[in-house]
Amino acid sequence: MEYFILADTYEKLERTSGKLEKVNILAELFSKISIKELPKVALLTQGIVFPKFTSFELGIATQMMIKAIAKATGFKPKEIEEKFKETGDLGLVTENYIKKRRQVVLFRKKLNVDMIFSNLQKLAFVTGLGSQERKLSLITELLVSAEPKEARYIVRTVLGELRIGVAEGIIRDAIVNAFLFKKGMSKEEKNKLTGLVEHAWNILPDFGEIVKISKEKGTTGLKKVKVQLGKPIRLMLAEKAESIEDVIEEFGKCAIEIKYDGMRVEIEKQGDKIFIFTRRLENVTKQFPDLVDLCKKNLRAKECIVEGEVWGVDPKTHFPLPFQQLSQRIHRKYDIEKVAKEIPIQVNFFDVVYLNGKMLFDKKFKERRKILEKIVREVPEKFKLADQLVTDNIEKAKKFYNNALELKQEGVIIKVLDSGYIFGRHVGGWYKVKPIMETLDLVIVGAEWGTGKRANWLSSYTLACRDPDTGKFLPCGMMGTGLTEEQFGQMTNTLKQLIITEKGRKVKLKPKIVVEIGYQEIQKSPHYESGMALRFPRLIRVREDKSPEESDTIERVKELFIS
Repeated sequence: MEYFILADTYEKLERTSGKLEKVNILAELFSKISIKELPKVALLTQGIVFPKFTSFELGIATQMMIKAIAKATGFKPKEIEEKFKETGDLGLVTENYIKKRRQVVLFRKKLNVDMIFSNLQKLAFVTGLGSQERKLSLITELLVSAEPKEARYIVRTVLGELRIGVAEGIIRDAIVNAFLFKKGMSKEEKNKLTGLVEHAWNILPDFGEIVKISKEKGTTGLKKVKVQLGKPIRLMLAEKAESIEDVIEEFGKCAIEIKYDGMRVEIEKQGDKIFIFTRRLENVTKQFPDLVDLCKKNLRAKECIVEGEVWGVDPKTHFPLPFQQLSQRIHRKYDIEKVAKEIPIQVNFFDVVYLNGKMLFDKKFKERRKILEKIVREVPEKFKLADQLVTDNIEKAKKFYNNALELKQEGVIIKVLDSGYIFGRHVGGWYKVKPIMETLDLVIVGAEWGTGKRANWLSSYTLACRDPDTGKFLPCGMMGTGLTEEQFGQMTNTLKQLIITEKGRKVKLKPKIVVEIGYQEIQKSPHYESGMALRFPRLIRVREDKSPEESDTIERVKELFIS
C-alpha cells in the first residue's frame, strides 16, 4: 500500500473529533488492506512500529530530526529550529519545508508502508560507532522521497507525536466494524463482538496480531487466542474503596492482603527463561537479575504467569525504600549488578493466572491462591506470598490494615473470594483501601519557568486528565506546591527533555510524566479544556510505574466531583 493513502487517512482522523466517525474512517482503511500489510498499519495508526510491550526504542531526539530535515530540504538547521519553536509541531514545519525544498532530488522513490515500517524499525537496532550517522541516513532517505503531507506524519511518528486522536478503544471498534459486524446484527450482538476483541487484546496486547486474527479467522480465531509466554497480558486493577466496612458488608468473607509499596510485576516462566514485566507492560528482566535467579530456583512450575509486588528493602530498618529509589533499578542500563546490591528487593506474590499450558482467568480467586501457594517456594525476606487474612470480621480486618501501615506499606487490597480475573480497572472483585484521601493520577502537559529563587526551575505544572476515546489530555489544574527544592530541580531536569515549545515563561510538554495528586476539592471551570478544576492540588508522588495511558480519565474526575 502506498504511504500517501495512510497519510490521507491520518489527516481525516486528525480533522475529525467524533469517535464514531473516527471508527468508521479506520474501519474503511482496515477493510481495504492486504493481510500482509494490515498488522503494520494497525501499529502505525497508533504511532508505533513495535508493540508497546517491547523494549525497542527508535532513539531519535528532536535535534537529530532537525538535522535530517535540513539534509533532505537544503535549509539550515537553525532556521528549522526557529520555526519549530514558533509552531511546536515539527511535522508541520517539515511539511512546509518539503514544499519549498532547495535540495535537488534525483532518485526519489514512491513511498509505501513496507518501506516506512522497515526503515523505522531499523532505527531501533542501529548501535555502535557511527550509529548516529546511520540513523540520520535512514530518516533522510524517507524525507527525501516524501510528499509534504507524508513528511508531516513520518516526522511525527518517529518522534512519538502522531496526534490523530486514535486511542485503543477506537482501534478495537474499527476492527469490529471492518471484519466482524454484519448488517442486521443487533446492538447487543455488536457489544459481544467488541467484548471479544477486547478480551483477546487483553491476553495478547498487540493490535497488529489481533487485527490479523480478526480478518483471517474472525470470531473463531479470537476465541482461541492464548497466552504467549514472553509477551505480557494486561492486568486486573483494583478499585478504590471508601472503607473496609463497605466491602465486607457487601461481599461478606473476603481475602485481605497487604498492599505493598513497590512495583507491580508480572513474571512469566518458560522452562529456564524468565520474563519480568511492569504494570506498564515494560520488559525489565535485565534490570532484576537477582529476581530472575530467585524465580528460576523457587517457582515450582515448568510454565507459569504469576503476579506480585517488588519493593526495595531498607537493609537497616527492613521497611520499604521510597519508590524513587527502587525506580533507579527500573531505569538502569549499566552497572546493574552493583545497583542490585545497593538496593535489595523483596517480592510478594498474590496471584497466578497461567500454569503449564492452562489459562486460569475463569477460576475463582480463592482457587488461584491455593494454586499459587503450591508453586511458590518461599525464601525468608526475599521471595514470599503476600500476607493474607480471610475474614468477615471488620475488627480483625482493621487490625490487619493497621499492621500493614505500621510496616510502612500502602494499605490493603480486599479481594472477593469468588471473583475471576477480570482485565482492567473498575471491574469489581479487588478493592484497595489506603489512609489518604482520594487522589488522581494526572499527566503534566505544561509548565512555567519560575521567578526569583525559582528562576532556573520549571515550578508551575499544568495537570491533565485523559479522554479515553481520543487519547487527548485535557488540562484540569495547575500545581506549584508539594515539592522540595531538590525535587523541583529533579523535575526540571526531567521535564526539560520533554519541552515541545516555549513562549515567554510558559512551556508545552510531551505528555509523559504521571503524578499522583491530592487536592482540596474539584470545581467546574470554564478556564480548562476539561471543564473541571482542582482546587489546591499538591504532589503526592511521581508515578514512574504508570504510563500516560493509565492516568485518570475525565469521567473519573467528574465522578469525584459529583461524589
